[in-house]
Amino acid sequence: MSVNETTPFSGKILNDLPLELGEGPTFDPATGTAWWFNIKGRELHELHLESGRKTLHVLPFMGSVLAAIDPLRQLIASDRGLFIRNTKDGELTAYAALESNPGNRSNDGRVHPSGSLWVSTMGRKAEKQAGAIYHVAKGVVTRLYGDISIPNSICFSPDGSIGYFVDSAINHIMRVDLDPATGLPIGEATVFSDQSGTPGDVDGSICDADGLIWNARWGQGAVDVYTPDGKRVARHAVPATQSSCPAFIGAKADRLLVTSAWQDMDDTARKADPNAGKTFELGLTVKGRFEPAYKL
Repeated sequence: MSVNETTPFSGKILNDLPLELGEGPTFDPATGTAWWFNIKGRELHELHLESGRKTLHVLPFMGSVLAAIDPLRQLIASDRGLFIRNTKDGELTAYAALESNPGNRSNDGRVHPSGSLWVSTMGRKAEKQAGAIYHVAKGVVTRLYGDISIPNSICFSPDGSIGYFVDSAINHIMRVDLDPATGLPIGEATVFSDQSGTPGDVDGSICDADGLIWNARWGQGAVDVYTPDGKRVARHAVPATQSSCPAFIGAKADRLLVTSAWQDMDDTARKADPNAGKTFELGLTVKGRFEPAYKL
């Protein structure tokens, strides 16, 4: 298949509840459970894959990133900072502050193989250059990059030596060398793939076991695949225009979940995009890997 062709959608809807801003999916292999957020709806969604059991957890804040700590605890990034969530009763305990700016909220993030967390912030109305990307290790928060409008696409190579991120307002996917032991940058970030001037926004990404980057393309209803040298080699259709973020799921991390959103759509646009905000499995067999746990 040509790089310019799109693989048709052959998957299924995992959750048909349309979310205003579905984001931040991840999978916990210890429990066989997928998790994702409706950021603007202040919801955390839980899906047990084997049983199909779905649970909606109402949150007191806008959550956007979840990382497993152990079977009893999760780390959640939100517009109020970082919290530890008890998986049995949902109790939330404040863990660390990210910013003191009440006009910002958390956005994209992912755990580095070292057990540290990269997490981003942005303006609630995507104000220009209001956001930043932070490194969090054992509760210590370090600001890595600032003046970002819509920080996304945070992911890491399997060995932890490379980090990726993007400002979706610019669409330059960035690459930076990292210390595998800490997840901290050891060089300057450079442009990995220049997607400026192309349709849609580079949104959430994950990196598979072979180092391929799987990126949700907001506005294009697609997941793109990039090689470690920055070449786009595939595009897979998602049946919702505003595809937002992928996650590897299943006992072998060989399936692909993708969230979407109906954010900023009027009634006419939603009728034309009836699956907007739903959560999908793409029907592909992939060589994924499980997300590391965050180390307290």
